[in-house]
Amino acid sequence: MLKTFLSIIGAYKFYEKWLWHQVKNRVKPEHIAIILDGNRRWASKKALNPWFGHKKGAETVEQLLDWCLKLDIKSITLYAFSTENFLRSKTEVDQILRIVREEFQNILTNERVHKNKVHVKVIGRLSMLPKDLQQLIADVENATRNYDEHFLNLALAYGGRAEIVDAAKKIAERVHEGELGPAEIDEQLFEKYLYTSHMSKQDPDLIIRTSGEERLSGFLLWQSAYSELCFLDVYWPSFRFIDLLRAVRTFQRRKRRFGQ
Repeated sequence: MLKTFLSIIGAYKFYEKWLWHQVKNRVKPEHIAIILDGNRRWASKKALNPWFGHKKGAETVEQLLDWCLKLDIKSITLYAFSTENFLRSKTEVDQILRIVREEFQNILTNERVHKNKVHVKVIGRLSMLPKDLQQLIADVENATRNYDEHFLNLALAYGGRAEIVDAAKKIAERVHEGELGPAEIDEQLFEKYLYTSHMSKQDPDLIIRTSGEERLSGFLLWQSAYSELCFLDVYWPSFRFIDLLRAVRTFQRRKRRFGQ
């Protein structure tokens, strides 16, 4: 049994090295976005409560940061909790928000974040989150606001349609106040009012969704116009470095034309 296990580990390491050598010297995506899907199904298959899947998923996010730093990927945007997720049971929502609090507490003192100058930003309708969590998020954002070597965006209480509506409202307010004329509104101006406006490159090069589902579910609707999509049949808590490498290799094999 042990011999078989060690053989599997050895094969995995060999495959990881093989993939790494395939992608390491080729053009890599500058901005990767991931829909972290499958936490609850991972837990269900193990006869565990859903929040055990969310906790394991949070641990996978911590590993992901290391993998992306190794690949020299500048920006990551993670879809962690949607506006619709508030419709789940109160117990599950409370447990998810507890895990989120723990992760943000860790970010405040995380050596990797500060050593690698990772700018952390939460995108979404933050007013829907508990007040104490809003304050903790503000603390993290303030602690990393001057960093610009890497960007980590966490989509919480997020909806792509909500993002576009919120941007439109802000522009409408400026028009109403006489600060902006309708003729001045174009795509470049609109992008300045999106949740991702703090980034020099808002549009992800690659969007990954785990769990086998093949849809965006409202994620980055504006920004994803020319993103490459990769759907992986693995639940997020089981996501491994080889899965990221496979997705990057898929990206590298595609010919991007941007409509030209």
